[in-house]
Amino acid sequence: MIKRIPLFAFLLLSVCTYAQKKDKFAKKMAATITAADMKKHLYTIASAEMEGRDTPSPGLEKAAEYIEAHFKSLGLLPGNKDSYRQYYPLYKDSMTGAGMVINGQNFELDKDFQPQTSNYPAEMRFSEVVFAGYGISDGDNRDDYKDLNVAGKLVMIIDGTPTGYKPSQSGFRSPASSFGKMNAAMKNGAAAILFVYNNFPRRAFNSNSNWSMNSYRSTQMPLAFTISPNIAAKIMNEDSKVLADKMKEGSLEPKAYDAEVDLSYSKTTQVTKVSNVLGLLEGTDLKDEYVVLTAHYDHVGKRSNGDIYYGADDDGSGTTGILELAEAFAEAKKAGKGPRRSILFMTVSGEEKGLWGSHYYSEHPVYPLEKTTVDLNIDMIGRIGTEYLKSKDSTNYTYIIGDDKLSSDLATITDQVNSTYTKLKLDRKYNDPNDPNRFYFRSDHYNFAQKGVPIIFYFNGTHADYHRPTDTPDKINYPLMAKRAQLVFYTAMEMANRNDMLKRDIKLEVPRGF
Repeated sequence: MIKRIPLFAFLLLSVCTYAQKKDKFAKKMAATITAADMKKHLYTIASAEMEGRDTPSPGLEKAAEYIEAHFKSLGLLPGNKDSYRQYYPLYKDSMTGAGMVINGQNFELDKDFQPQTSNYPAEMRFSEVVFAGYGISDGDNRDDYKDLNVAGKLVMIIDGTPTGYKPSQSGFRSPASSFGKMNAAMKNGAAAILFVYNNFPRRAFNSNSNWSMNSYRSTQMPLAFTISPNIAAKIMNEDSKVLADKMKEGSLEPKAYDAEVDLSYSKTTQVTKVSNVLGLLEGTDLKDEYVVLTAHYDHVGKRSNGDIYYGADDDGSGTTGILELAEAFAEAKKAGKGPRRSILFMTVSGEEKGLWGSHYYSEHPVYPLEKTTVDLNIDMIGRIGTEYLKSKDSTNYTYIIGDDKLSSDLATITDQVNSTYTKLKLDRKYNDPNDPNRFYFRSDHYNFAQKGVPIIFYFNGTHADYHRPTDTPDKINYPLMAKRAQLVFYTAMEMANRNDMLKRDIKLEVPRGF
């Protein structure tokens, strides 16, 4: 009689047997990912010539050209129809004029008022100003707009918070932040806002906005200006003399003031485009399903004083990993053992500005996201993080982030692949939803996760050179970097060759504040 084997043990045995059958060939292909090749690529990507690869910049374009040339040399197909690029537009506004007139009196830019650079071109005239206190709307905690009609009106609010008030959220999303107050005014229908600040006159502000993807918005924020107490006094008359004291006491009530107010703002908009770089290795019998491998090739650029932020680890290391992974899989295909699923090798831009490139791809996918089994994202794999500097595992670890989310298949496969091949220490501390770093939400994989695609994020942790000009290629641990990239290779091979796509059986949980 054949001894009965429990189902889970049989499945585990099947997986391990499959891995052992592939072991010799897989190791041969993984061995093409070498420290020497990685060093060669990274010294180019993180060179002074690339000037920190800001988005947008000539250095970023040079890096894109280098990546595209490498993909072509391997025989990868263009990843976006007939192109290796997926372009997306960026917009930059420059103010050309701003004005404010109260009851016939002209006020001076910078001395008395300043506009928000996010304003749209407009000229508005109002016959009254509605004072809404601190302008805080925080659920049952506090609502300065209660019983106050500001729809289509000009609202004036003061900076700061009342005594004893504790906002329900902190930081940027606090109802007491400038963004929180703007959002509250918008939700109540305000047409324009005057923020009263004490620190006037001010030095001339930068009339140019930063580059942004968001020139077209589904909702426009109210026109907004910061103003001096002097302007507030022209509107509030006698009430302005006791404004600060009464607001602290909470005894100054919301009120509408008669005033003739002229507001104007004009600007021009510069438009450019940047790209993600995509190369495709077509699969065999499952070629209409996809494994996506990502890293961001941008960094934070060059400063006006000449300092270059080289971004060797962040994320020149991940970009180099993609180049080497592409070569390993291309070699496997040449040997007649290419992957069953197609593999998309993609380096994205704009990560440092807000995950721009991966966001654009997730909203405009070249290949169906429902047919994308996984995104394996590499962001910083070339260094030893601060927490491991004194560890016995300092040269044999990687952080694995996100393999406990979205798919119950991921962690088991990751552990099996690692135990068969690389035997790295897999540190999952950042999977903890209460971890204050929230790394799961801070790199390009997250835009895939939001669309339901299972992800793994490979990461070495931060270090003293993180986002500094000293993040240079001479400080990279190339053997460790190659080993981490080999783990990604083995994992991608398993994902590309298994019979089924990964299950999507775990709901994405997003902490409050995201």
